Amino acid sequence: MRRRTNRADAVEVESGGLGNVISRHPREFVGIVLATVAMLAIFINALFLQKGPHPAPIFATTPLLVGPTPVNPVGLQTTRPNLPAAAPAKSLAELTADIQRELIRHGFYDGAADGIWGAKTDAGARDFVQTAGLKINLEASEGLLRALVASKAKAVTSATRNDAIAELIAPSKRVLAIQRALADFGYGQIKPTGVYDPETLAAVEKFERDHRLPVTGQISDRFVRELAAMTGRPLE
Repeated sequence: MRRRTNRADAVEVESGGLGNVISRHPREFVGIVLATVAMLAIFINALFLQKGPHPAPIFATTPLLVGPTPVNPVGLQTTRPNLPAAAPAKSLAELTADIQRELIRHGFYDGAADGIWGAKTDAGARDFVQTAGLKINLEASEGLLRALVASKAKAVTSATRNDAIAELIAPSKRVLAIQRALADFGYGQIKPTGVYDPETLAAVEKFERDHRLPVTGQISDRFVRELAAMTGRPLE
């Protein structure tokens, strides 16, 4: 019973002491209460009522680095245009076969277009380069193929040579008219045979010297014009 009485007395003493303090210092007590309420309001506002991060948080955290979002300008295409695919390069065999076909077309090669650069193909390419007067490497290349395609050079065959000789040997009405004109105007004892013989050659050269023309011995267009002007009659 004594212990319970003592505890109650102590509580009453403590209560009485707090009441005495408040009664003695009412302003200080009110200030403490207001300060406590203000601090609680600040904590509640900072922790629960703010939508964004506090400008001066108690426990600072490192923000995540977020890169800028790429913006596509208006009208700028983001996809690559459809470019035409590059033509595949020819193989060496295909390139050689094309060169052989062009050599056949120009008359420098009479073999098969098998795509094999053999001795016959090499000889044909050499003849073409020499005839066309080109300086190019003798190998299967795009440069040689382009030169063949663009060139108008033709191989001189034995048949072509025979035709040219036959034309010189065969009687010509033009040569016949020239021989008669040269004989009439005293340029040698020329028989009008229509064949361009040594006597006719000598007469042509003498006429060229007399009229200060280049001495070639050939029946050129200029020679025919000069002779026709001298005789006053056409020679064709």
